[in-house]
Amino acid sequence: MNSPFAPAPFAQWSLGLDRPLVIAGPCSAESEEQVLATATKLKADGRVQALRAGVWKPRTRPGSFEGAGDTALAWLKRAKEETGLLVMTEVATPEHVEACLKAGIDMLWIGARTTPNPFSVQAIADALQGTDVPVLVKNPINPDLHLWTGALERLHRAGLRRLAAVHRGFNWFERTPYRNSPMWEFPIRLKAAHPELELLCDPSHIAGHAERIGPVAQQALDLGFGGLMVEVHPDPAVARSDAEQQLSPAAFSALLDGLIFREAAPTAGMRDRLEELRDLIDQLDEEIAQKLGTRMDIAERIGDHKRAHQVAILQPERWDRIMKRQVRLAHHLGLSEAFVREFMDAIHRESIRRQSLEGAAEALVGSPSRSSKGE
Repeated sequence: MNSPFAPAPFAQWSLGLDRPLVIAGPCSAESEEQVLATATKLKADGRVQALRAGVWKPRTRPGSFEGAGDTALAWLKRAKEETGLLVMTEVATPEHVEACLKAGIDMLWIGARTTPNPFSVQAIADALQGTDVPVLVKNPINPDLHLWTGALERLHRAGLRRLAAVHRGFNWFERTPYRNSPMWEFPIRLKAAHPELELLCDPSHIAGHAERIGPVAQQALDLGFGGLMVEVHPDPAVARSDAEQQLSPAAFSALLDGLIFREAAPTAGMRDRLEELRDLIDQLDEEIAQKLGTRMDIAERIGDHKRAHQVAILQPERWDRIMKRQVRLAHHLGLSEAFVREFMDAIHRESIRRQSLEGAAEALVGSPSRSSKGE
């Protein structure tokens, strides 16, 4: 499969902010008091550079809180005047852009619902042409690297140079512990193709719950992400949107205390490009191994459950569904079907071995005809 990337178009890119970039604030700007209280707490922490707050909220269904609209821009402006923090919000239309520019909003982001729509992104790019406003682009809802890259390219072609990509995870049909599956391979592939493009992580939307934000944030920093965009609310319990994934200011400060911020990734002039790419592969290999270990632990538990209920370990129908799903995914990702089948067969043989009683394990592993029929 041909690479979806053209030669890196972001050579002149510079966000112009210190690294690591820490952005924090409520999911939604709900009131002037809420915005100012959050900004004051974040300023006191001393590690936050920008206050984020949604002014126009794209909700799945009507009737839920859709933001305070243009009125909230004045709240952000006052927060900036009183604390000195940069302020930013999400835009989805040229009218949003015009209102933000008029209000003096420092930074903008394009959300996951807007990124996959080329018409909307182009309209935003046209509205921003001739400005020097930093724009952050969140990944699309579904795992499509072409759409993410395309949105950045549209902004770049409009003359915008202060760009960054924000990884907030993807909606996926598989059940995971996360609200949005991290699928770290996608931002890593984006970074490998465009090493000069800064990557930030939105661990709040990946985690979906306050307790999971820390591990996600640390994973992003370990992978060389340049900063974090975290949802912080003065009283998360009463938040009007995404209450479960927002941290209190105190919890947010504790989160930052516990994180290890890595040094910036070496530039091409500091280290050979081949070594930089090899580091990305090493990081991915480690993540693959960790996920395989977790899968095998679950397979053992499945084996225990089957034995307790006197159910056969081999389940051909189940394995057939797994293989068909992986083959479909292989086609989507441009992977060889033969490679995926061989890889999944190896996983299945190890899974059967882990599920089997000790006396039967070797016989099952040594029989390809049996081990390829189901988990």
